[in-house]
Amino acid sequence: MSIRPRRSVLYMPGSNARAIEKAKTLDCDGIVIDLEDAVAPDAKKTAREQAIAAVTGGGFGGRELFIRVNGIETQWGFDDLTAAVKAAPDGIVLPKVGSAELLEKIGTRLLDMGADRKIRIWAMIETPIAILRIGEIASAAKDSETRLAGFILGTNDLVKESYGRIVKGRGPLLPWIAQTVAAARAFNIQVLDGVYNDIADTDGLRAECEQGRDFGFDGKTLIHPSQIETCNAVYSPAPNEVAEARKTIAAFDLPENKDKGVIRIEGKMVERMHADMARRMVSIADAISSRNP
Repeated sequence: MSIRPRRSVLYMPGSNARAIEKAKTLDCDGIVIDLEDAVAPDAKKTAREQAIAAVTGGGFGGRELFIRVNGIETQWGFDDLTAAVKAAPDGIVLPKVGSAELLEKIGTRLLDMGADRKIRIWAMIETPIAILRIGEIASAAKDSETRLAGFILGTNDLVKESYGRIVKGRGPLLPWIAQTVAAARAFNIQVLDGVYNDIADTDGLRAECEQGRDFGFDGKTLIHPSQIETCNAVYSPAPNEVAEARKTIAAFDLPENKDKGVIRIEGKMVERMHADMARRMVSIADAISSRNP
């Protein structure tokens, strides 16, 4: 099992060349160079040019590199997409995806443009219609031409579009969070949690990271470098957890246990499903330890 760490994925405004350069030194697993929300209308063109220059210039090490384009329905969308395809980042992030048809349309466009096959599509889930259609949108991953690799939850926009409020613990959002994670897992794609807005509130950030981890997110999107350390810590398996996982795998790999569904390990009854979970945890831990920052 091969897994790429996506514990911490940091948004960087495409209009801020200095911040993008600094991102090359940060201990995050991924960087989203943003051409959408973080960029004013009169800076869109400059942001696009700087983003493309940064991606093609390289120097980001093992960090996964994304470009978030403006919505295809906007005046900047298709120009952003065309430029991003030429730069060939690891992923292109599409905002406000509300249907599988949009993903199919983008997939066809990428095919027509001869886009590098490594480029994956990540869908922002940030509107009520996206939640209502979440299974349908996730099912687009069955069509390889859509290149759908994952969801990114846009919690701020979800609250805005539903006329709700941002509250500690995210109680009103929990059903939607659960639906998004379930849909992603049903169709074997990745899923990243939304941002935490209060940069100064490290305890609140940790609590929300722990909540997201326990829901099953692969990692979290961030808005400030100061949030990286906490996010990495929460989304990294603890050493004692990894040790226990290796012990479980080793026990099920013994010749006498290979065909058993349940075995006893140190007095506890352990099912084979726990061995599968252990293998995933070890794969994540190994990927983190071997990553090239």
